Amino acid sequence: MVATIRSRLTDWTVVVPLLAVLVLVLTWGRELPAILVLLVAVFLAGAVLAAVHHAEVVAHRVGEPFGSLVLAVAVTVIEVALIVTLMISGGDKTQALARDTVFAAVMITCNGILGLSLLLGALRRRVATFNPEGTGGALATVTTLATLSLVVPTFTTSRPGPEFSPAQLAFAAVASLGLYGLFVMVQTGRHRDYFLPVNSEGRVLDTAQHADPPSGRAAVASLVLLVIALIAVVGHAKSVSPAIESAVAAANLPQSVVGVVIALLVLLPETLAAARAARRDRVQISLNLALGSAMASIGLTIPAIALASVWLDGPLLLGLGGTQMVLLALTVVTGVLTVVPGRATLLQGGVHLSLLAAFLFLAASP
Repeated sequence: MVATIRSRLTDWTVVVPLLAVLVLVLTWGRELPAILVLLVAVFLAGAVLAAVHHAEVVAHRVGEPFGSLVLAVAVTVIEVALIVTLMISGGDKTQALARDTVFAAVMITCNGILGLSLLLGALRRRVATFNPEGTGGALATVTTLATLSLVVPTFTTSRPGPEFSPAQLAFAAVASLGLYGLFVMVQTGRHRDYFLPVNSEGRVLDTAQHADPPSGRAAVASLVLLVIALIAVVGHAKSVSPAIESAVAAANLPQSVVGVVIALLVLLPETLAAARAARRDRVQISLNLALGSAMASIGLTIPAIALASVWLDGPLLLGLGGTQMVLLALTVVTGVLTVVPGRATLLQGGVHLSLLAAFLFLAASP
């Protein structure tokens, strides 16, 4: 028993998040030299890997689709805190940071994570199978949230720029939060079976058939360590953000690239978790993570930004530009064609990954 406790206390998944938070406390608010930026990056990567491990432990305990919600919501809540913190301290140059980060999160999840999951699933079993009812409902919700929050502001006339008036922003916030809450109720309640992994014949698989779930105490410990690891991830992302901004400026890249980099860092735990699920032939779990993360990123970020706008100076730019709207429309159309059959091959995975590549290229070279 003593040996087991000692083993758990010295496990890297326990030690790394704690050390990462310690490094965060010691470096917070300081201008970091290059060597410390490298050290922070190492702990950032370690915290990401630890977060994935603990998310999987919690997910195994609570079962699907609750497990997919744990990581998606936890990451998004802390992502919102990061965006608000940077906007409060960043001044005029961060007026579009929320838009850039949320749009980047949508493109990374709906093309990057989804495409990678389908690719890995198809490599394992030639054809990746999933439930089109649940996945289609999730995609429809993401599309509605993204259009309402990121496209509509470009065409409203109450304000001169791509922004909402206070009343419009309040409506978008309430609608986003309400729609996200409705989806969670459907996903975890009446139509829970639509979001469970299926076999090649479309029958729901037993997600707990390979191993006994962890004890309640182990799950609670992993939940606490998951939160600690995610705090470290976002905190270190903020710590290295000045270095990122300097590198972006030195490379003469658009300011929107900063939002893309932040989204890539924050979504790394979900990407790794989705990839591991797809390799275990649980493509539906991967898609739950991808679309659930996109949904949470909008459904939680917009209300938080709307509330924070009371204290923020200057306009809040949410409307997308022409190129971004084309990429979003292409992502939605491609996603519909991918989801409807409930089966996907390497081709669909490659198409979505090519859309991610196009987004990343055009973000750097608009």
